[in-house]
Amino acid sequence: MFEDLDVFATVVEQSSLNKASKLLNLSQPALSRKITKLEDELGVQLFNRRGKRLELTAFGQSAYTFALEQRQQQQKFMQMIAKYKGDDQISVTLGASLTTLQTTLPPLVNAFMEKHPSAELKLVTGKTHEIVSAVRDKKLDAGIAASSIEEPGLRCTPLFDDHLELVLPRNHRLCGQDNVSMDMLHGLPMIIFSTGTWYRKLTDELFHRAGVVPDIRMEMDSFEAIVRLLPACRAAALLPKSYLRSQLLDDNDLAILHIPDLQETRRTTSLVYSENGGLSAGARRWIEETKKIFGRTRDE
Repeated sequence: MFEDLDVFATVVEQSSLNKASKLLNLSQPALSRKITKLEDELGVQLFNRRGKRLELTAFGQSAYTFALEQRQQQQKFMQMIAKYKGDDQISVTLGASLTTLQTTLPPLVNAFMEKHPSAELKLVTGKTHEIVSAVRDKKLDAGIAASSIEEPGLRCTPLFDDHLELVLPRNHRLCGQDNVSMDMLHGLPMIIFSTGTWYRKLTDELFHRAGVVPDIRMEMDSFEAIVRLLPACRAAALLPKSYLRSQLLDDNDLAILHIPDLQETRRTTSLVYSENGGLSAGARRWIEETKKIFGRTRDE
């Protein structure tokens, strides 16, 4: 009955079954049945129907006052639950690259929200130097950077190590070949990350050292877009190994071709945050739980 009372209060506030049905995401017939059911349970009429107009009866006005009191009590109760869980003050602003946002962050966010459903997470994208600057200036509570950071006033906690792998469509001419080397990337159609990204700097240095000039077909900063475009463009890409989950490769009909020299592209993804205090309890909780998740991953 209390749920139907809240529905009834919404009808009163909207002054229209049609408007209320849209707000409540109910069909108008279903909403009418709820009001009729409530009237039957109470044994009194709540509205006088005058064509399409609804007018509250004297008892309907009293019922509406009672419904508002119940709504307020329910809100207080939910606030009390949130306070008891300790989640009412959790608000965390995080920074990461677009690639990290698409790959590393989703499982972290899901795990955190399962434990703290009323927490508020704000995600900001940017390049590594932008994220570090924002953490230093306290515009972000924490950031995930695709490198180790040495910055006064900031603490850098390594999360996991990674290196690049050559990824290409399974029907590519190079698939299945043995003794693959960097020389085979010369003139190879490739999709690479945009200028200014950390991964672009890494691949440019790699190509320079190996004396390789690939046939660059596209440049973009979206990991997801690169993965989806590889089959259509019949191109290859150098992508971080940690992101190349089996399901992702299967869904896009892609394969990994191991090149020993790519082990040299090893890098560490790190969690960056202020070491001078000033972090909210929510931010500290996020940082500690992130460390624990990656600590378990390393142990496994």
